[in-house]
Amino acid sequence: MKTIWCADSASKAYIETIKSVKPSHYPSLTSSFEESNVAELLSAMAAGSKSQMIVEAWASGTDVATSIGLSIASSHTRGRHVCVVQDERSRLEYLDAICEAGVVSPPDVVVGEAEEVMGGLPAVDFLVVDCRRKDYAKVLRCAKVSQRGAVLVCKNASPRAIPTFRWRNVIGSGARVVRSAFLPVGKGLEMAQVSLGSVNKNRWIRHIDRRTGEEHMFRI
Repeated sequence: MKTIWCADSASKAYIETIKSVKPSHYPSLTSSFEESNVAELLSAMAAGSKSQMIVEAWASGTDVATSIGLSIASSHTRGRHVCVVQDERSRLEYLDAICEAGVVSPPDVVVGEAEEVMGGLPAVDFLVVDCRRKDYAKVLRCAKVSQRGAVLVCKNASPRAIPTFRWRNVIGSGARVVRSAFLPVGKGLEMAQVSLGSVNKNRWIRHIDRRTGEEHMFRI
């Protein structure tokens, strides 16, 4: 996976997200934006990595700060932001919250079961899944990874909430984890950079004996 990073886009998205989720802008939502730190970080990451297909699996009953941040990121990358919800009631709840937050260009909202919805979407560059969804593992497993790889994020993923979480158990076939990390931001972020293809575990080392001039090859 070739990593592309644009610090300028990341900075702009970060600052704009801070301003957009600031409670003083929307007094009625002061208690709702508990995940503003998460929103700012993910917005910067999605924008900085120039993500073209940003997908979010939203959980009913939660705030929309992350959605605001991802929408801002997509505007900086000229990409597409899609929000996946489980049913029609969740869709209406989500759109009401987005409207109340003053989002001018809301994301596309897709309703349905994880397998059907994720299978019908284009390959993703950046995927955020709320682990408060019971089907969060299915969403990850059914996601199609783009040819240049993807960043997968699980929020509300503290060890207490999902003590047995392992990336190898939730990513789809054909994808491999390049690197992963847990960040104590919000209620925990599990993050992984994934790529297509299998891992080559063999590495060859060439060594030349200075005394004899003989060449030796070692596989580790």
